[in-house]
Amino acid sequence: MAGGGFADAGSLKRAHLYEYKITSYFIFSCIVGALGGSLFGYDLGVSGGVTSMDDFLIQFFPQVYERKHAHLQETDYCKYDDQLLTLFTSSLYFAALISTFAASSVTKNKGRKASIVAGSISFFIGAILNAAAMNITMLIIGRILLGVGIGFGNQAVPLYLSEMAPAKVRGAVNQLFQLTTCLGILIANLVNYATERLHPWGWRLSLGLATVPATVMFIGGLLCPETPNSLVEQGKMEEGRRVLERVRGTANVDAEFEDLVEASKEAQAIKNPFQNLLLKKNRPQFIIGALAIPAFQQLTGNNSILFYAPVIFQTLGFGSEASLYSSVITSVALVIATLISMFYVDKFGRRAFFLEAGAEMFCCMVATAVVLALEFGKGKEMSFGVSVFLVLVIFLFVLGFGRSWGPLGWLVPSELFPLEIRSAAQSVVVCVNMIFTALVAQLFLVSLCHLKYGIFLLFAALILIMSCFIFFLLPETKQVPIEEIYLLFEKHWFWKKIVADADQDRSNGHA
Repeated sequence: MAGGGFADAGSLKRAHLYEYKITSYFIFSCIVGALGGSLFGYDLGVSGGVTSMDDFLIQFFPQVYERKHAHLQETDYCKYDDQLLTLFTSSLYFAALISTFAASSVTKNKGRKASIVAGSISFFIGAILNAAAMNITMLIIGRILLGVGIGFGNQAVPLYLSEMAPAKVRGAVNQLFQLTTCLGILIANLVNYATERLHPWGWRLSLGLATVPATVMFIGGLLCPETPNSLVEQGKMEEGRRVLERVRGTANVDAEFEDLVEASKEAQAIKNPFQNLLLKKNRPQFIIGALAIPAFQQLTGNNSILFYAPVIFQTLGFGSEASLYSSVITSVALVIATLISMFYVDKFGRRAFFLEAGAEMFCCMVATAVVLALEFGKGKEMSFGVSVFLVLVIFLFVLGFGRSWGPLGWLVPSELFPLEIRSAAQSVVVCVNMIFTALVAQLFLVSLCHLKYGIFLLFAALILIMSCFIFFLLPETKQVPIEEIYLLFEKHWFWKKIVADADQDRSNGHA
């Protein structure tokens, strides 16, 4: 059957021998490690708000400011169509996708902690530059340094959480990354709501406060332990076992440690992990985890709404303060949805959340398009009732994304790959994610200007396509140990045909 080939943890290799307890040490390690998500979240939230602030536009983008305040019919959809303005947002993501390959080497050779610390330092410097910016050049350089920080953080944190977590709670633990991302977005929107009143320097405070999550991440990176997987990969066997015992809360970790050592030996035999990503035995993971899911996550249209929520709401006729308030509402939806997903993803599974939320998101995008087609683009503000309906629909859309493609877009790729290519694969995941993040950020406002309400129909069609992809091609990974995920593809109705000659590929890879 479609989407078949499931296997529960008990039927796989040594998984039934794994033992663990939820210890305070484990909880501390995961919470501190997850703080890396706050960098990504704060930037997502703050950049859209700042680009809708008049003081910021007057200093850096006066032409956009003039268009924003021109109440002409043809500017309803096109107020913010400025490629330099969108470059301010998307330059960060171009920097992140390039830096993630450097992060891969650091993560593999120096450990997950090293990348977390390096990312926090770069993000801190970028935040200082942005807050002090006197011209476009300083602004863009600051954004690039922020991007490097996010490239390192997004490369290391999902891996860190997946490797620290026991299989049965890995979904909930990994989603701490998404939770801190969402909390970062919420805090950024609240900050923007407050600083919007501080003329003419409120935008500087919004951008400068990005130093706070960077500082927290830096301290957290120093305090949390390295993952047992990474320590074993670096040849630190005794330390790796000691950390594993402490994280699992038991000395009975022989089965799990043996799997780690076995995976590490395979990893050491791989001379070029990026080349090994393309082997047939890794092809299902590569297509699903490294290419499709990170690209699809951005093509849902959610990050466009998060980037530009204040801009969208202003474009739709909301006042400046009301638009920032509406953005706070959407970020609250993200936090609520992530908590729902955290509590239930290991019970109901990844596929269930992808599919039911996909249906909800599809309906919301179609509803948004229909309302805009009927009520918008006439050179006047929309009625209160229509405006409230739009905010409600966007709230429901974000609620759907926040329990599916948001957290699972990071969780599923981080748990699919074997140790020998995990760091390289995560770099490709981040790279693809950032390519599509940057492209959507760069093209969304111009698309909104030219396609008008059609842009939301386009996102609806893409959501339908990606939901079909999940239904037919993603096996369920809940409660399966991370080092035994590959066995799912050997039993999957479609992928088993592709990995049938995996033994031959494995021998080629070790040659």
